[in-house]
Amino acid sequence: MATGEAAVGASPQRSLASSDHLRHVESMTQLPSGAGQISHLNAVILGEPLASEENDLVFPSHDFSRQALVSSPEQYWKMYKRSVEDPAGFWSEIASQFYWREKWYPEVYSENIDVSKGTVKFEWFKGARTNICYNAVDQNVEAGNGGKVAIYWEGNEPGDDGQLTYAELLEKICQLANYLKHVGVQKGDAVVIYLPMLMELPITMLACARIGAVHSVVFAGFSAESLAQRIIDCKPKVVITCNAVKRGSKAIHLKEIVDSALVESDKNGVPVGLCLTFENQSAMKREDTKWTEGRDVWWQDVVPQFPTKCAVEWVDAEDPLFLLYTSGSTGKPKGVLHTAGGYMVYTATTFKYAFDYKPSDIYWCTADCGWITGHSYVTYGPLLNGATVVVFEGAPNYPDSGRCWDIVDKYKVTIFYTAPTLVRSLMREGNEYVTHYSRKSLRVLGSVGEPINPSAWRWFYNVVGDSRCPISDTWWQTETGGFMITPLPGAWSQKPGSATFPFFGVQPVIVDEKGNEIEGECSGYLCIKRSWPGAFRTLYGDHERYETTYFKPFAGYYFTGDGCSRDKDGYYWLTGRVDDVINVSGHRIGTAEVESALVSHPHCAEAAVVGVEHEIKGQGIYAFVTLVEGVPYSEELRKSLILVVRNQIGAFAAPDKIHWAPGLPKTRSGKIMRRILRKIASRQLDELGDTSTLADPSVVDQLIALSDC
Repeated sequence: MATGEAAVGASPQRSLASSDHLRHVESMTQLPSGAGQISHLNAVILGEPLASEENDLVFPSHDFSRQALVSSPEQYWKMYKRSVEDPAGFWSEIASQFYWREKWYPEVYSENIDVSKGTVKFEWFKGARTNICYNAVDQNVEAGNGGKVAIYWEGNEPGDDGQLTYAELLEKICQLANYLKHVGVQKGDAVVIYLPMLMELPITMLACARIGAVHSVVFAGFSAESLAQRIIDCKPKVVITCNAVKRGSKAIHLKEIVDSALVESDKNGVPVGLCLTFENQSAMKREDTKWTEGRDVWWQDVVPQFPTKCAVEWVDAEDPLFLLYTSGSTGKPKGVLHTAGGYMVYTATTFKYAFDYKPSDIYWCTADCGWITGHSYVTYGPLLNGATVVVFEGAPNYPDSGRCWDIVDKYKVTIFYTAPTLVRSLMREGNEYVTHYSRKSLRVLGSVGEPINPSAWRWFYNVVGDSRCPISDTWWQTETGGFMITPLPGAWSQKPGSATFPFFGVQPVIVDEKGNEIEGECSGYLCIKRSWPGAFRTLYGDHERYETTYFKPFAGYYFTGDGCSRDKDGYYWLTGRVDDVINVSGHRIGTAEVESALVSHPHCAEAAVVGVEHEIKGQGIYAFVTLVEGVPYSEELRKSLILVVRNQIGAFAAPDKIHWAPGLPKTRSGKIMRRILRKIASRQLDELGDTSTLADPSVVDQLIALSDC
C-alpha cells in the first residue's frame, strides 16, 4: 500500500522516466503561449471571433493571463509536476489553508488502487478532524465576510427572488441542524433530501454536514419507485421535501411522490417516521397538500423556533459526508460515497483554479443539487471559496429562451457553468435571444456533463461570450468528486471540444483492450493511476461491486468507463462512455464523434446517436436528429446529414438511420436519456422503463410516432 508522508519532501520523490505520461503535458511548456507554431492550425486570441471551423486554437489574451491564478504553461507544469511527484507535500500545503480541529497523522494519504494486491482503499488526511460546513460558512463569517451575499435565489417566475448573506445562511443552517438533532438525527445517520432548487436545498445539505449526518440528495424529478429504492438502501432517519414546485408552467407535486415512496419503503421493511415538508407557496397552498398526521411536519412550523447557533460536530476526514446514487441505469442504483476531508480540499481547489475564481465574482452553475455538479459546484466548492452563488429554481427557457441571459444581466454573473445540452438547445432557438441582453459581466464560461461538440463550443464562445470568455470544458464524474481534466483559463490555448490537460494530482492514462498504456497520439480507454483527494471511497454497502466495476477491468487503475483520444499535442478529447462506443464492422466509433459531425450541419440543432444490432456489420448507427426551428424534414436533408458524417469521419461512420426528433428525452437537468433512445431504436417499446424524470415525457410518444418516417 502506497503512502504519503505528512511533511513536505519527507517521502522519496518518484522517478519520472521520459516515457512517463507527464511528457504529454510537459511538451506544451516548450511552445509559445502553450501552443506554438503548429502548421495546420489557425489561431485566434481572446477578444477575436472564432468564426470558422478552420480556427482550431484559442489563445488567452495577455490581459487575461496577466491576472489569472495560473498564468502560463510553465507555471501549470511546475505545479502539476510537483503534484504527481510529491502528492503528500502538494496536497498537505493546500489542505493547511483549511481549518482542522486536529491535523492528520502520520501520513497525508495511503492507497491501494491495484485490486490484484488486495482490497482497494484510499485514505486522505486520515486522523484529521474537521467540518466542511464550518469551513464553508463559519470561516467566512469569522473572516469578516458575514455581510457578503452567499446565495442569490431566482425563482421560477421572473421577479420572484431572494438572497442570503453568509451570516444569514449560517443562522438558517443552525436552526435546521438544531431541529434535526432535536428529532434524534445523530452523526452517521442518513437524511434523504428530495427538494427542488430552493435555498432550503443547500441549507439542508450544510445542516446535515454540520452535525455529521450523511445526506443523500435525490433529484426532485425521480419517480416514487426510484426514490423508494434509495430510501430502502440508505435507511434514513428523516426525509426532507416540499409540497410542490413549478417548473416553467408545470406544477409537480413532490410531496405526493414522497408519500408513495414511503409506502413502498415501509412495505420493504424500512419505515421512515418523519417527513419534514417545506411549504412552497408559489406552487401549492398548505391546505391543498395531502398529509399524514404523526409523520408529516411543516418546516415553517418548527425550524424557525430553534436557536440560530449550533455546535459543530467535528468529524474524521474519512467519515462519510454524503451518498449520491447514480441514475439512469437498470438494476440497483449505485450509492457513491464521498468522505469529508479529501472531498472538501479537492472541490474547493478545483473550483478555484478551473474558474480562475476572484472574490468579486458572481458565479452561476445551472445544475441541480440532485446531481454531483450541484454538490461540488453549486454548494461546497463555491462556498468554501467564499463565493456568491446564483441558485435558480426554474427552467432555462421559461418564460422564453432568453431567461438565462436575463439572469446573467440581473445579477451581473461573471462565471457561467452549464451543460452542452443546454448550450445546443439555446443555440437552436437563435442568436437573438442571446444578443438581446448585454452579458458584459461574463468573463469565464464552463461546460459540464458530456463532451461538447466543436460547433456548440464555437457558438458558446462567439455568441454567448462575445469571443471574450475562455471556456472551462471540464471532464469529471460523480465518482471523482471534482474536475479531473480541465482547462485553466489563462494558462494555455484551448481547442474547441477538448478538455485539454489533467488537473493537479490527476494522472490519466489511455490503455488498450489488454490494459497496456498507449503513448503519444492515440485512442483507447481512459484510466487514472494513483488516487486523488476527491475520489469516492466505496459504493455504499457493496464494496465488491465498487472493485468489480471500477478497478477489475484494468488492474492497477481506476477505470473511468469513458473512451478518450489524445492528439499529437497532448490534448485530451473525451469520446463518450465506452458503452456509447459503436463497433461497426470492426471500427470503434464514439457516439460523440458522430453527433459532433451531425451538429456541424447548418440545419441540425442537436443529435443523439446510439448503436443498434445489424446483421451484417454487427452494429449499425442510429441517429436521432433535431432540426433548427422552421426547417422541414426531407429526404434531401437526410442524405445531406449522412454526407456530412461521411465527409468528416468516413463512410464507415455514416448513420444507417436518421430518425427525426422534434425533441430528445431529457431529464430536467438536461441529461439525454440514451437508454430510452436505445429502446426506441431497437423497437423494444415495452422495455422503456421509468420515464418520470423526463422534463417532457410526451417526447417519447412523438419519437415513437416518427419511427417509420
